[in-house]
Amino acid sequence: MAQSVDLLVLHAHLLTMQGNGVGYLRDGALAVRGDSLVDVGRSSELAQRYQATETLDATNCAVMPGLVDVHMHTVYAIVRGVAQDVSNWMQKGLAPFARHMDAEAARAGTRLNIVEAMQAGTTTMGDFVRPYPGWGECYAEAGVRACLTPTINALPPGGMAGLELGDLYPLDEKAGRESIAAALAICDRWQGAEDGRITTMLGPQGTDMIGLEQLLEVARIAEERGLMLHVHVAQGDREIDQMVKRYGQRTPAFLADNKLLNDRLLAVHLTEATDEETDLIAESGAPMALCSGSIGIIDGIVPPARRFREKGGIVGLGSDQASGNNCNNIFNEMKLTALFNKIKYRDPQVMPAWEVLRMGTIEGARAMGLGDRIGSLEVGKQADLIVVDVNTANILPIIDAPVRTLVPNLIYAGTGKEVQTMVVAGRIVMRDREILTLSESKVRAEAQHQAELIGERVSQDPLHRELALLSAMQAGQL
Repeated sequence: MAQSVDLLVLHAHLLTMQGNGVGYLRDGALAVRGDSLVDVGRSSELAQRYQATETLDATNCAVMPGLVDVHMHTVYAIVRGVAQDVSNWMQKGLAPFARHMDAEAARAGTRLNIVEAMQAGTTTMGDFVRPYPGWGECYAEAGVRACLTPTINALPPGGMAGLELGDLYPLDEKAGRESIAAALAICDRWQGAEDGRITTMLGPQGTDMIGLEQLLEVARIAEERGLMLHVHVAQGDREIDQMVKRYGQRTPAFLADNKLLNDRLLAVHLTEATDEETDLIAESGAPMALCSGSIGIIDGIVPPARRFREKGGIVGLGSDQASGNNCNNIFNEMKLTALFNKIKYRDPQVMPAWEVLRMGTIEGARAMGLGDRIGSLEVGKQADLIVVDVNTANILPIIDAPVRTLVPNLIYAGTGKEVQTMVVAGRIVMRDREILTLSESKVRAEAQHQAELIGERVSQDPLHRELALLSAMQAGQL
């Protein structure tokens, strides 16, 4: 007698990510009961074994784990494009806009980013923002998986806007205390919420943006609560300059000396890490968040992910912030990661397609401490998956012998627009590219409205005269 399940996915090019590769299964099938996978196998076997409330025919589609974006700043989608093609992107690009963002603008940015990421196949989003009212509710409503990292820093109101390049940041202990309290309130409310779909980390923005005493306090609280620390590490020459001036040490040595390098630290970027510093972090067990598109655009640098992996480190992919990276799309990050590293090392074998696909799925999940729950299609794991149409002009043809071209075609020719259906924790949240939990048209309209309001406020602020892109604007180049 057939067993009852809620969802049966049949006739897929199945990419399970089991084992050390992509775990390909021809004419593969999945059975879902509740929020979990109860069977993975051949369509001929599962079709006989189960009676489903709903069946998805995945003929001519790849079915794979939902993509994992380990590092995002979703609020900045509201000012997409203001910090590109410039030097000193934070001080002279983003900061003058960020100081004029209110809660409504932040919420509009987050919701826009969620829609964008969902339509490109991302089911798990590691969001790192300064808390604002309604932040967690955006993810609860959307039905996707989120790891909320409330930003913690001790910068005074206004942040870095108006500082001269090279100035030592003024750190405000009161601002730090308030930031820590706000972060803990988010963790209290959202850790394990929505049946475990929403989790949290603690996020000192950078070791240069909070005093040592408060940084160690945050680390102690994270350990007590069993939370990871999510920190920008060696993210640029700006940070290194601040650390040397304040402590006489570069960031990796500072972290090591203060016993903060371990597997509970998600180290973001490592843009300025030397080979020796990269080895130190990888060998500590700390995973790395690699944001190839963002760092390529705003710094012109390829972070040391290859060396990090060679030293045994786990690397997950992040899209960072759309004000600089321009998009939040893990298909984009997978392709850029492969291309940038091949170019950097002059080696076409570096970062092959199957490796970056694992970085966008199971390794990203492991980097966030969620590898036992998501990232691969295995019995007992949460049913987070995407259905990708591969019967498209840019993906076809797909051959299977003597070599299989499915994964290279997905990585080097896929755009994310091929994602048709998304399931998170067993629930279909997008079908035929229509998001079922949010009104895309309302999200887009509100984002445009809020962006225009921010533009008006920035235009009235004398600080806008320091914007790096202003000269290009005045010259008619934009």
